[in-house]
Amino acid sequence: MTSRNSTRRWIRLLALLLGLSMFAAACGDDDDGGEGATPDDGAETETEDGVDSTPEDAEGDPVMGGELTYALEAETNGGFCLPEAQLAIAGMQVATTVYDTLTKPDADGEIQPYLAESVEPNEDFTQWTITVPEGVTFHDGSPLDAQVVANNLDAYRGAYEGRNPALFVFVFQNIESVEVVDPMTVQVNMVTPWTAFDWFLWSSNRVGILAQAQLDDTETCGTNIIGTGPFQLENWTVNEEFVATKFADYWLTDEDGNQLPYLDSITYVPIPEIASRGNALESGQVDVLHTSDTEQIAQRLQGLADSDEIKLLATDAYGEVNYLMLNQSQAPFDNKNARLALAHALDRQLLIDVRGGGIGQVADGPFAEDVTGYVEDPGYPQYDVELARQFAQAYEDETGQPLEFSYTFVSTESGQLTAQEIQTQLADAGITINLDPAGDQATTINNALAGDFQAVGWRNHPGADPDTQYNWWATGSPVNFGRIDDPELQRLLDEGRQAPPGEEREGIYQDLTRRFAEEVHNVWTSTTVWAIAAEPNVQNLLGYGPQGGSGAFPGLGTGHDVTGIWISE
Repeated sequence: MTSRNSTRRWIRLLALLLGLSMFAAACGDDDDGGEGATPDDGAETETEDGVDSTPEDAEGDPVMGGELTYALEAETNGGFCLPEAQLAIAGMQVATTVYDTLTKPDADGEIQPYLAESVEPNEDFTQWTITVPEGVTFHDGSPLDAQVVANNLDAYRGAYEGRNPALFVFVFQNIESVEVVDPMTVQVNMVTPWTAFDWFLWSSNRVGILAQAQLDDTETCGTNIIGTGPFQLENWTVNEEFVATKFADYWLTDEDGNQLPYLDSITYVPIPEIASRGNALESGQVDVLHTSDTEQIAQRLQGLADSDEIKLLATDAYGEVNYLMLNQSQAPFDNKNARLALAHALDRQLLIDVRGGGIGQVADGPFAEDVTGYVEDPGYPQYDVELARQFAQAYEDETGQPLEFSYTFVSTESGQLTAQEIQTQLADAGITINLDPAGDQATTINNALAGDFQAVGWRNHPGADPDTQYNWWATGSPVNFGRIDDPELQRLLDEGRQAPPGEEREGIYQDLTRRFAEEVHNVWTSTTVWAIAAEPNVQNLLGYGPQGGSGAFPGLGTGHDVTGIWISE
């Protein structure tokens, strides 16, 4: 249950971790462990009418105005008609700039209302009531009300004429109906109990609320961007820049009554190669960059931060997991012996040492430590070349074919070097891997959707309620890219969705983690670290977080709030 009247919580200090993020994946929930510095990443909330304007990681009082240039790892070529969009991390970052979500997690990883005034379930979680605040307007001046919120929810679930979501129709298939109760109240009725529905109203910044004019635009919905967010689209030249300017009528102010956002504009530029992004930051061409390349973080950005040339915020808190995603609908990974051979053949710590600057944290399951369902030792296969050879031979004995497969990866220099290291390691176990560079992130996503791969470098499952991962693994889901068909896994997913909060529900998701280990549905490698590197005068990098919570969400793998960023003089 969530509401703006939730008990205020003090922001906790975050231990920043450095580590390995080497797989150029495409979904983000898109792109980890010596201890580093511990700046405060958010702010204590003050009142429902405003947010604290003096977060501890900022120096001095907020300054109004200024233009920020922000380097992203990729372009979002498909546009921002959110019900139909396929957003990796770069797209989520842009989305959180121009759209607001009804809910948002706080610094403690608890979901809170954001654009909504309240989001409340009934006793058995079969009905949720969303209350919308009065006085909020979209960028085109149209009002936010219950009807436009209901239309958005219907659009995401495939029940609104003119909108054809390919993926969200499955995410929201447990919704039976959406009803407008009164001008500011929406009631959502479920097919079965849905304990974590309020988390899906955020969905890693993907479920932003669109204005009615954008919802009804059947020709240019992807570029006709109209949200309630802190910035509004000024112009967008694909593969060059996305320019957004301050929305003068934004609904949020700081505690001193200053109209947010502080910045006059923010410009996003896609720079896929991390070395080029780093060069752009060092030369002053950009003010901020976002990256999950730990080699660059450890070997370049950390040194610049130590000499006070830049500001660096790096963390794997509530993070994603890097892994080799296996297509289990075809050979060789429809055979468990092949999956076991691969898991035992990969020296994950060596991969971290070679490709991650010697720092990192091995992952044995899909959830970060701070997420319900995490298990320290779930029984995942450990590195053992002899066992790898035995399972590879068992595969050959069963099928009459030696263990050989193609490995797909995003075609960056880092991706190529990582693929070559994996190829070398597997050769020691007699496993042949053919390297298959896929091009950019968008191509990798499309290949995964089509099932056009055998194994692919991936990162996904950022920290949130574990039910938010349901569709990635549910049998028959279009985003179950690995084509996992496991009745026991499906049972656990269904039970976890309906179980009330508590120890029983936590145990269900721990069993799910153990099932992944037992069946080797994915070859986990490491937790993902994300970093924001910025010029020293860029302040309050994570913003403020929801008004009723404990501060800004520290997870960086889903984009971060830019409402409270300001540039000191």
